[in-house]
Amino acid sequence: MTAQPVAAAAPAPRAIPSEAEIEAKARARIKARRTLVITLRIAILVAVLGFWEIGAETGFIDPFFFASPSGIADQIWIWITEGTSQGPLWTQIVVTLEETVLGFIIGAVGGVVCGILLGRNKLLADVFSIYIKIANSIPRVVLGSIFIIALGLGMPSKVALAVVMVFFVVFANAFQGVREADRAMIANAQILGASPFKITTTVIIPSAMSWILASLHVSFGFALVGAVVGEFLGAKQGVGLLIATAQGAFNANGVFAAMIILAVLALVMEFLITLVENRLVKWRPVPFHEQN
Repeated sequence: MTAQPVAAAAPAPRAIPSEAEIEAKARARIKARRTLVITLRIAILVAVLGFWEIGAETGFIDPFFFASPSGIADQIWIWITEGTSQGPLWTQIVVTLEETVLGFIIGAVGGVVCGILLGRNKLLADVFSIYIKIANSIPRVVLGSIFIIALGLGMPSKVALAVVMVFFVVFANAFQGVREADRAMIANAQILGASPFKITTTVIIPSAMSWILASLHVSFGFALVGAVVGEFLGAKQGVGLLIATAQGAFNANGVFAAMIILAVLALVMEFLITLVENRLVKWRPVPFHEQN
């Protein structure tokens, strides 16, 4: 008898994962990636600070010129517990933050308004373009001395410099955002009988919002630079004055300590601006890099 060939067993069908399982795996991947990013950030920070501290202790890095992490921490603690030569540390922080926020708000509002006006009006754009280019070409930090001469050592001179630092950044983005608005949507709104003001508020500004908000992240840092530079040039209080005082005393720990305080302020305000951005542009799709 001849042996009958045995038929191969059919493979078992693969189970199709449910939507809940797919979502759970995606969340697990996102959580794992966030954990990896945070771990790498902490590892890099620890490595840099460790190398810096060891270098300062062994003499490879001169702490007189480049300070040391332990010396910076001691300086910040002294400022917190005993105060600075200009008064309590919190007073210096509040003064600088107030100057920065005022300059940021005034410069951002002015930049948005002027950017939308010139972006919507070709005649105004052609007339004022040459003056804007001339003003933008002037090193804005140099204006700090003029503002101090004209406005004194008080807060107005620092706010004015912060306004100038912010204005041109926001203006450029607002102007470009208006020019990049969808012409088809503008034409449809005009066909439906919308007035120019209605088109600006319902079509142009929402279209330019991403451009404007993107500039705010950068411009707050410029506002902080303007306030600190103004204090450095001449002030009665503020973190910039702390830096100038530490520099005059050859206190590298004090300079680095003030820089760290400014960095913390900038990070906190960046976080707040991001929260406002997420509330204002809920309609915007999630960026690809945040989906993975």
